[in-house]
Amino acid sequence: MTSTYRVCFVCTGNICRSPMAESVFRAHVTRAGLDGLVEVDSAGTGGWHEGDGADPRTVSVLEAAGYEQDHRARQFHASWFERLDLVIALDAGHLRDLRALAPTPQHAARIRLLRSYDPAATAAEADVPDPYYGSLDGFEECLELVEAASPGLLDAVREALKEHTA
Repeated sequence: MTSTYRVCFVCTGNICRSPMAESVFRAHVTRAGLDGLVEVDSAGTGGWHEGDGADPRTVSVLEAAGYEQDHRARQFHASWFERLDLVIALDAGHLRDLRALAPTPQHAARIRLLRSYDPAATAAEADVPDPYYGSLDGFEECLELVEAASPGLLDAVREALKEHTA
């Protein structure tokens, strides 16, 4: 019997980095033929932008790169750990906040940094920088970092699916 493997990307306000990661990874999942097996979404550690669409700069960069997005910001809740298989933090601050929210060590073990899936990233480069207060260049850099980590994340999800659907 198969069930859906659920991945949630988390940043601060859920309008820049995490919706970008959600769109990019969903495209990878679809191209890999896994869209029926893997559910991808995103959330923020805070609820400041709840209900808002993605930042227009995020939308612009995604569309220019050929990615689709239809996003509404929401805040991550500790209760979601029960239904999620993998929670992807976009920086060390999100990782810390998510671990503090995790109800058990088993839930905390489901949290990973996105760039940990990029073989070229060093420990000093573990974060996807927040582009919100900068120029469009920061959003383009964010996209590059998300794209670089997505193949490794997809490989990890494929491996997890073998166990998850067995």
